[in-house]
Amino acid sequence: MASGKEIRTQISSIKNTQKITSAMEMVAASKMRRAQDRMSASRPYAKKMIDVVRHLAHAHTEYKHPFLVEPEVQRVGYIVISSDRGLCGGLNTNLFKETVTSMKKWHEQEKEIDVCVIGSKASAFFKRIGGNVISHSEQLGDEPRIDDLIGSVKVMLDAYHEGKIDRLFVVFNKFINTMTQQPIVAQMLPIGESQMDNHSGTNEYVRYHEVSAGHMKYHWDYLYEPDAEGVIDALLMRYIESLVYQSVVENAACEQGARMVAMKSATDNAADMIDDLQLVYNKARQAAITQELSEIVAGAAAV
Repeated sequence: MASGKEIRTQISSIKNTQKITSAMEMVAASKMRRAQDRMSASRPYAKKMIDVVRHLAHAHTEYKHPFLVEPEVQRVGYIVISSDRGLCGGLNTNLFKETVTSMKKWHEQEKEIDVCVIGSKASAFFKRIGGNVISHSEQLGDEPRIDDLIGSVKVMLDAYHEGKIDRLFVVFNKFINTMTQQPIVAQMLPIGESQMDNHSGTNEYVRYHEVSAGHMKYHWDYLYEPDAEGVIDALLMRYIESLVYQSVVENAACEQGARMVAMKSATDNAADMIDDLQLVYNKARQAAITQELSEIVAGAAAV
């Protein structure tokens, strides 16, 4: 059995760690509230953009943007959004498992895969497994801005324009509630009926954005000023920006929620360890006192 001094040192060390995890829990709770506010504020805009673009995909326009054309798949692109920091439970691990599962389906079809990573954890993961990372963004902070994202995302869009990739997916964590975060693999490009398919989790994408085929009862076109090409080009770029930004803020809210839960669990576990060690310390102290009494009694009897 460890000595009383060693046990007291362990208890003191765990109490210091408990203070840190408790403070991190409170900080994460505060940041999560602000992250939820940003997420909720951007959702209506993102949903309306998706509604407009999906109607546009069904319209008979004189100008057909490359994003609306579905080419034969030769190469696939993924935009993987993770956190920059750890200590958030299995949030990133679950996301990477979902990503690898989706990528495996394309590898089985002998398709090449390019990856754009957003977040330090995703960058480290694909560097470790040897993924073909062609662009990355890191250290976005607690208030991500679209200006910090669009550079790396544009690399993937340019590759799609040039025909280097034929499908583009975004992978992120969807915020369900504080205790639940769901990894989503969503097809971004091309825009059309293929997004209604069950492949690679795109059905989750459709449910997430509350879009269903039943909404497309009528086919119509819009009036464009000054011309269809300029309006559609600008609209689809805004569409991509809104999707990526919404995915990033959703993932940020998930990160803070997962970190808050993980730190609360760590704080509770530290309290349990302290109670167990305190019991061990009391037993060791009692054993030491009993031994001292026995020695005193034995010495008195010898005299």
